[in-house]
Amino acid sequence: MQKVKIGELQQQKEGFKAFIPVPFPPKDGFRFSSVIARKNDSAAHMLGKLDGITQLLPDMDFFLFMYIRKDAASSSRIEGTKATMIDAIEAEAKVDSDIPDDVDDILHYIKALNYGLKRLESFPFVLRFLCELHRELITGARATHSSAPGEFRKSQNWIGGTRPDNAHFVPPPVTEMHQALSNLENFINTEDNILPLIKAGIAHAQFETIHPFLDGNGRTGRMLITFYLWKEGLLERPVLFLSSYFKKHQKVYYDRLDKYHDGGVEAWIDFFLDGVEEIAREAIDTVLAITKLREVDTMKIQSLSKRASESAVLVLPQLYKMPIVNVVKIQEWTGFTRAGSQNVINRFIEIGILHDRNPQKTYDKSYIYRKYVDIFSEDQK
Repeated sequence: MQKVKIGELQQQKEGFKAFIPVPFPPKDGFRFSSVIARKNDSAAHMLGKLDGITQLLPDMDFFLFMYIRKDAASSSRIEGTKATMIDAIEAEAKVDSDIPDDVDDILHYIKALNYGLKRLESFPFVLRFLCELHRELITGARATHSSAPGEFRKSQNWIGGTRPDNAHFVPPPVTEMHQALSNLENFINTEDNILPLIKAGIAHAQFETIHPFLDGNGRTGRMLITFYLWKEGLLERPVLFLSSYFKKHQKVYYDRLDKYHDGGVEAWIDFFLDGVEEIAREAIDTVLAITKLREVDTMKIQSLSKRASESAVLVLPQLYKMPIVNVVKIQEWTGFTRAGSQNVINRFIEIGILHDRNPQKTYDKSYIYRKYVDIFSEDQK
């Protein structure tokens, strides 16, 4: 694999070596092997299939809500968060007080993703957009986070170790960082002959190399991928989220980013394109499983009495968006009395749609649409 010079370590007067990027993109451009070309074609084909099949979902927005939660949990767990997607849903639904403190990380990631989806409808993909994403991600989050949400760092940071001179990697100093960010912004917004999937992968790796924030670089950089592909029109809706792939292969993820710093751009893109294809396939399977489950559960509802089915029809679509509920949540959705809402829940339990999350509890009970949640995350229960 031919190496592409991205930058080099240079001695700093403070006594450590920092990575100084070359002008970006490199003057000789990027050249990839035929293997990468074939992988790009395969990944793009799978992405096209995903885009087509998601258009068949009548509840696309609800599918998106769940995928955002899954990505938020995976991306946060890469950074050491222990809370899960289920914890995040519980916190959103306000059905349980015994929730891990670090679920806050996931909720802020969800907030940032939702903000970005709305913002990009009328705003360009520029550095200010990334700062706004970071602001939504960090503001009000746990006290361990940076005190400078939405602002590029004004001091040197490092990755691994206790200080720059024993760190695993030292990103560019502040002056070089600003120049590198400007180059990256131009790269993202300049038309060229680099295929969009490959360009998304390069942009992510370059952003992580620059590491422009004191905290939240990984999460912001992973959001960058989804938003770029959506903005470029590869997806009608932003339904490709790669964090679960990066979490599954976390050691390789970090190793390939290290190789990118050293000029191994092809090794990184090879890994990245594998992820796009794998996650697109999984998302297609998810859409098909949701479609099948909805058909089965709709039939169950139709088997109820007329009055009971009319009540159930009000609730089932809402469960695709919020699959953990309590009586209060059903009251909010339907306007029913507490007793009427409990009756709806009991019917859903009888026909196997909802499950009591803790049969031993007598108060503040909550219920889960387990078959639906399991489609999204077998490893986050």
